[in-house]
Amino acid sequence: MDYTVDAQTSRRQPQIALDAFTRDGFLALTAFLTPDEVAETRTEVARFIRDRVPQLPREQVFYETLGEPDTLKQIVYLYQHESYFERLMFDSKFEQLAELLLQGPVVGKNMQYFNKPPRIGKATPPHQDGFYFMLDPCEALTMWLPLEAVDEENGCVRYVRGSHRRGLRPHGRTQTLGFSQGVTDYGTPQDRADEVAFPAQAGDLLIHNAMTIHRADGNRSETRTRQALGFVYYSERAKVDEERHAAYQKRLAEEMKAKGKI
Repeated sequence: MDYTVDAQTSRRQPQIALDAFTRDGFLALTAFLTPDEVAETRTEVARFIRDRVPQLPREQVFYETLGEPDTLKQIVYLYQHESYFERLMFDSKFEQLAELLLQGPVVGKNMQYFNKPPRIGKATPPHQDGFYFMLDPCEALTMWLPLEAVDEENGCVRYVRGSHRRGLRPHGRTQTLGFSQGVTDYGTPQDRADEVAFPAQAGDLLIHNAMTIHRADGNRSETRTRQALGFVYYSERAKVDEERHAAYQKRLAEEMKAKGKI
């Protein structure tokens, strides 16, 4: 079954996109950005990594191997540091799409850079973003924008169709930097039957509900990176358990520092 929707079609007929997202818990749009827009974004990302990353707080930049720049794997809150990324995040076509899919006003919460370096980029454990977000109600989504071709070799995203309707699964600690919690009982026959892999081209856009289980394999390629941007939007209806969330973030940062990860 083809789960992809052409971005132009979704703009002309937004109900198609909304229906797919509501039914499956994810949406895959082809050619959301033009080749020129992709090239511009890649240039801005490269400049940000070169000029701004050395100045960022340690807890906002993650490496597979601390102290080795070529192993950069994740940067958080890009929009806080650069106007280009702020414009992508807010009052943009990304935000407009989030408002359509969440059916109302949204709040932009995070914008991240993701990479899986060749050979050493680790697998992303199966998880539900809602476990990290700690929202009531859990009405939020994540967008994933590949900046280069992504396939099964370098770690494409895999979604479990319909899992957003089956509640929050138990999570436990993982050893994956940047993804500290994973679904502990993942791999049931239903999980396997409903899992869908999404190879994508630069400029495509994948969107998933905060309750949708998803994962990605590591990067087995010898030479290819796997660069992408992630956007997180909450519905204005969703309220964060601020005390619990702050305590979790503080404890996680302390653990990562103790282990020499940041």
